[in-house]
Amino acid sequence: MAGSVIEWLTWRTAMERALYGEGGFYRRGERPSEHFRTSVHASPRFATAVARLLAEVDTALGRPDRLDLVDVGAGSGRLLANVLACLPPDLAERLTPTAVEIAPRPPGLPAGITWRPDLPPEITGLAVANEWLDNIPLDVAEQTPDGIRTVLVDPSSGTERTGPEPTGQDREWLERWWPLHEPGDRAEIGHPRCAAWASVVKRVQSGLAVAVDYSHGRDSRPQSGTLTGYRDGSTVPAVPDGSCDVTAHVALDACAEAGERAGATSSVLTTQRTALRALGLSGARPPIGLAHSDPRAYLTALCQAGEDAELTDPSGLGGFGWLAQAVAVPLPASLAT
Repeated sequence: MAGSVIEWLTWRTAMERALYGEGGFYRRGERPSEHFRTSVHASPRFATAVARLLAEVDTALGRPDRLDLVDVGAGSGRLLANVLACLPPDLAERLTPTAVEIAPRPPGLPAGITWRPDLPPEITGLAVANEWLDNIPLDVAEQTPDGIRTVLVDPSSGTERTGPEPTGQDREWLERWWPLHEPGDRAEIGHPRCAAWASVVKRVQSGLAVAVDYSHGRDSRPQSGTLTGYRDGSTVPAVPDGSCDVTAHVALDACAEAGERAGATSSVLTTQRTALRALGLSGARPPIGLAHSDPRAYLTALCQAGEDAELTDPSGLGGFGWLAQAVAVPLPASLAT
């Protein structure tokens, strides 16, 4: 019996279909918390830090009548709901919270949260993209004895083969951000993430845009790339058949340059550990004396310290990169140090 014909695709096309095509992983409403642990679902303390950052942005903007909080790639919408729950009344009344997500709106979300599949045309306030850029589809290149070639993939099995030379845009990005040297070296061509991030920054009229993701810099790119699959809480082979999430770490340094071209007036690249500690999540244990004077407060503080420690663990969530780019306002003091 003749074998089936393999449809060899570029990784970017295969990821686009698997994640966002009809019946794709995210199009059908899969929730990130069901497949991998995010900062949002690890603890509401992450939202506490975002709320503090939002308050700094609000102050820098002069406390406008309308303040935007846009969650790009909102998933279940839990970040916005948690932020709303810890805001002071004055700020909450002026806030316009918007979830950008192609999946259906989940039940039980606060009615005041706008749910839309695309970015709003203008943003005055804070835009947060937490683990969004790593799901922007991209192509993969490999250095071969015959030169750099685009990697093709069989979406049904994940089997790969080398294909044509990269396009001019791909080659330019590789030369600038991820040069390949030895046969077998691989790179994930990140200009689609740069363009996606620039589209966020362009919409910020004044305020701050923050991208949070596993990342790497030009001096520490992984030789074999980072393509990974996630399903049911475990890592699995990155097979782009729609059965699992497919991600790759983000070249946030390249995204920073794209954001500056899109209008960012100041930028900082840091780690989640540094950012969250600056926003008050120290992870410090409460004084033991509090256990005697106020046992309930002690237990609450002890629980918060444990959650802060997970969010700032440099070998886990604390190792995420944070790219913060301000437009027409100074960087918040908590991130500018």
